[in-house]
Amino acid sequence: MNKKIKNLIKESGIAFGTSGARGLNTQFTKEVCAAFTVAFIHAMAGDYKFKRVALAMDRRPSSLFMAQACAGALEALGYDVHFYGVLPTPALALQSMSDGVPAIMITGSHIPFDRNGIKFYRPDGEITKADELAIMADEATLPAFSLAELHERSAAKERYLQRYTGAFSNKLFSGFRIGVYEHSAAGRDLNRAIFEALGATVVSLGRSDTFVPIDTEAVSDADKEKALDWIKEHQLDAVFSTDGDGDRPLLSDEKGIWLKGDVLGILCANAVAATAVALPINANSAVDSVGFKRVERTRIGSPYVIAGMETLAQTTTGIAGYEANGGFLCGDGLTLGETPLAALPTRDAILPALAVLAKARLEKTALSHLVNRFSTRYTASDRLQNIDSKKVSAVLAKWIATPNLAMTDLSLAAELHSVNTLDGLRLTLKNQDVVHIRPSGNAPELRCYTESNTAEKADALLCFVMAQLPRYS
Repeated sequence: MNKKIKNLIKESGIAFGTSGARGLNTQFTKEVCAAFTVAFIHAMAGDYKFKRVALAMDRRPSSLFMAQACAGALEALGYDVHFYGVLPTPALALQSMSDGVPAIMITGSHIPFDRNGIKFYRPDGEITKADELAIMADEATLPAFSLAELHERSAAKERYLQRYTGAFSNKLFSGFRIGVYEHSAAGRDLNRAIFEALGATVVSLGRSDTFVPIDTEAVSDADKEKALDWIKEHQLDAVFSTDGDGDRPLLSDEKGIWLKGDVLGILCANAVAATAVALPINANSAVDSVGFKRVERTRIGSPYVIAGMETLAQTTTGIAGYEANGGFLCGDGLTLGETPLAALPTRDAILPALAVLAKARLEKTALSHLVNRFSTRYTASDRLQNIDSKKVSAVLAKWIATPNLAMTDLSLAAELHSVNTLDGLRLTLKNQDVVHIRPSGNAPELRCYTESNTAEKADALLCFVMAQLPRYS
């Protein structure tokens, strides 16, 4: 077709968000998928030598077609494709890093059903913002290619399973009943296998043949009710789930209360003996009182958290990272049980759930009791969907320039203490309540985060601000 890659990508309207390239299913044509793939390989070829590329996907109906297009482009360039089928993103990353090859994951994570995305991994971890710019600016011409025939391999699933089952006794969870909310999660069968291998009784819940966009940062009221009902109906000790591609966890305690992702992050960092943590600006500030030697705050998104981890690694060991959505990133020097944990600098969902449940089990205490040890601050979050992104950007620019205008427009009565514009607009009030507003980086959504000294106040503040935001979106 003799068309430049950068023009194909630009004309598609697809852009990189906080985690990969995201867009509508209709935007990911065969040629656009191939263009991203070829540009990614060109970006990697300058720094690494490799003859094959790892590939996997989530359960979205559009994912298979996109995987075939990416594989076809790779084969046209002369690379072998190791296709691992439907797989959690962290399992693909673990395999590709172990093999020292690049990887491509077809997934839209938690975003709506009519969208999808592509995540890219260097042989040593997630791509950088510089890599993203290089992909978007590739001047090469797209080569001729065809959709590939895919043949699934099992090695990545086996490696991921061993990473977590090898750390504990196979009787760790003997007598423990855990519900796995499977929906359409890529790792639903692997999650079951991991808990069963450690002795747990697993109850399958909510398995779906259609895609379910679970957002671990904005848990729906329906899913909150499901957890409460499942705990009672099946006499469960916990309920575990993930988003679509298995890099963001959702874990309930024995009462059926979903844990906030950033609280789970604190608990996990403690459980794996982290001494320093990197986390985004919207994460619960209770982390400051836990006793970690260093806490590095970053913009929202795993590439920024990874950069924060790299900064910490210059002066210390025992480094972890996590996000408000619960995804946990494993640096060097951490342990799971008595076992050294190999670094995996990309979000993972099973690690925080497993580490925290194991800690509660070994200490013979309830998960809710562990949570209460660190619950000095409370957060809440929600989102407006299908916003007018241009209108929101204009309003937010005015608020950032004049924070007191934001206070007035949002009818916030308390006095303003400080402002942080690292990522969006974060207002800290004199009573220490926090309101943080930020457009999503990969969907037409406006996210709002609040923080206070009680859960009730955080929830009430969130409801109040969310009621004001539609006027400005």
